[in-house]
Amino acid sequence: MIRAWIRTALLILLVVLPGCRKTEQAGKPTIAFVMKTLNNPFFIDMQKGAESAARELGVELMVQAAEREVDVEKQMQIVENLIQRRVSAICITPSGSREIVPAIRKANDANIPVLIVDTRVDEKVLAEAGASTLTFIGSDNKEGGRIAGEFIVAQLGGKGNVAVLEGIPGHETGDDRLRGFHLALDQLKEMKIIASQTANWERDQGFSVFQNILQAHPEVQALFACNDMMALGALEAIAAAKGKHEIIVVGFDAVDDARMAIRKGDMRASIAQNPEEMGRRAVESAYKAMKGEAVARDIPVRIELITGETLSAESKGK
Repeated sequence: MIRAWIRTALLILLVVLPGCRKTEQAGKPTIAFVMKTLNNPFFIDMQKGAESAARELGVELMVQAAEREVDVEKQMQIVENLIQRRVSAICITPSGSREIVPAIRKANDANIPVLIVDTRVDEKVLAEAGASTLTFIGSDNKEGGRIAGEFIVAQLGGKGNVAVLEGIPGHETGDDRLRGFHLALDQLKEMKIIASQTANWERDQGFSVFQNILQAHPEVQALFACNDMMALGALEAIAAAKGKHEIIVVGFDAVDDARMAIRKGDMRASIAQNPEEMGRRAVESAYKAMKGEAVARDIPVRIELITGETLSAESKGK
């Protein structure tokens, strides 16, 4: 009888204890990070920074994203599902600066803090919806565009024909980069932007759109692409032209493939934003908010121009 009782007690413990562990994990605070996509090295680096911070702080991190950066509806669905799951905080890199506002309002109504990363939300639309965000973590995209423009001006000696590959129209990140680029060029009479078209942040569209630009404007001397994926696609279009064009290409984000292209001399420069730091600081700020601590309204992340010279200096410094 005693042995039978002991066996029964052990069975009860085996059943109950795992359940206790699950309950403890379920009570652990969860920070959700909704990115535009995980098909872009920029956002993969951002995820690494977020995961590192989550491990250090002892919080659960849930990372989700749509397949494509342009899929605003999918991103909104993800946010709404996270609200239903009652996560502790939501960090978002908006696919649409205006479109994401209704989802932010729903998070506000559920008393879930919302932190915006990399791409700003349209403040006017936010105010009209009676919605609010806790903070913005990211770099100054307008300043980055200006730096890229000034670099191209210097490379061309203040005179030349330039093309631009834009991001998603109405998307705050791309629009700011474009505004900054225009600040550097618009006052210079001998610098001409002869083509400016969207390639929706994507590498394959960067290839096809720039291939068409090359055919229509063989006189183009430089290209500013509002992200590296489009710039890398444009490099493929230039290569497909079999050496008929020697073009200065400047991108934005300084992802690994772009850095490699810069080292090879195929690409002239890119603007680095440090997405890993964005991810880390977003999770740290969300954690502060969950504890009731104050969080700054704007958390700037450094940017820098990456060229063959800076990469060479980095290698020597290691």
